[in-house]
Amino acid sequence: MPAPLKPSRLAPILGAMTAIMPLAVDMYLPALPTLAESLDVDPARIQLTLSSFFVGVASGQLLHGPLSDRYGRRPLMLIGLVLYVLASVGCALSTSVLALTVLRFVQALGACSGMVISLAVIRDSVPPQEGAKMLSRMMLVLGLAPILAPFIGGQILAWFGWRAIFWVLAFYGAACFLLVLLLLPETRPAHSKGPTGIVSWLKGFAGVLAHRRFIGFAMTRSCATAGMFSYIAGSPFVFIVLFGVPAEHYGWLFGMNAIGLVGATQINVRLLKFWSPEQVAGTSVYVTALAGVLLAGAALLPVELGMPAFIALLVPLFFCIATNGLINPNATMLGMASFGDRAGTASALIGSLAFLTAGIASAVVSAFPARSALPMALTIATLEFLGLFFFYIIAKPAPAIPQSGAIR
Repeated sequence: MPAPLKPSRLAPILGAMTAIMPLAVDMYLPALPTLAESLDVDPARIQLTLSSFFVGVASGQLLHGPLSDRYGRRPLMLIGLVLYVLASVGCALSTSVLALTVLRFVQALGACSGMVISLAVIRDSVPPQEGAKMLSRMMLVLGLAPILAPFIGGQILAWFGWRAIFWVLAFYGAACFLLVLLLLPETRPAHSKGPTGIVSWLKGFAGVLAHRRFIGFAMTRSCATAGMFSYIAGSPFVFIVLFGVPAEHYGWLFGMNAIGLVGATQINVRLLKFWSPEQVAGTSVYVTALAGVLLAGAALLPVELGMPAFIALLVPLFFCIATNGLINPNATMLGMASFGDRAGTASALIGSLAFLTAGIASAVVSAFPARSALPMALTIATLEFLGLFFFYIIAKPAPAIPQSGAIR
């Protein structure tokens, strides 16, 4: 087994592992319209491959988290990576939308292991305030995925076709398998036993869900994440079909929002030197709710206005996505703060709630024909206001003073 690493050395490894999930989503976004034509199905059927992926991530985390509490972080990561690689190969060979939808679900079951277990590794290794900083730094590595993935996916699509995208995803998963096998140490606390059966499994989930503040912070993150994935589900058709953006240029617009997200995570590191995670997240949920209102208003503008309507949509959308970099790391660490011996279970529930919410939201967006930006915008705006409710009404954050002496 690899020797223990310093937290600063863990971040790049965990960032590479967590990047598996956004790569699996974002790299094939430019191919969605092409997939609909290639498989001769309605665009809404293709968008359901996104929803099935989110449902797979939500359900898979409920397995990986508690099992990692019992059997260790490394073994579960390795098993998940094998499943991910095999499913990616299956996606590349698919000949029907039904097969692709099912295999995307299986692919997600493997992909989520890196995401949920990485959070548990952070909780194992550092205290909550430092964990929020580490997660923000890790997202700098993670942020390269949504910036580069749609661009790379668009180029692969143009040169080699949509199947090649899944072959590349399979290769990346195999590389991560070697990375974990050779470099990642085991961080599970020695006293952590994990569930021994279905009853203890359910009791573990129930014990975490009984904490009101956990629910509040977890759902705050869920609403922010679901808003981002509503954008992921709707933006290919809004940008490419409604506003005529070339598929190979879609990645540039997607990358612009991803840069905002990554920039916010690094601003978060600085803010946490002076303010508590609750204060940073609490201000951010107000900002994103305001951006949601402006986004819904912009979506009412007629597409015929062209560039002015497009820019009016892009500006609030940028803030809706960027604020995830301030909300997610802080809400995640706040939610997991009380569960050191059940970090895997708490991480699983936080991630599962986020992607279950994302799956429902993306399905809502997909249910409407691609004739307007309004379904995407209204879904995002609604989620941002729900996040405000969960943070201030359910979690009820305690008053805090600036953290001028916080850990650096």
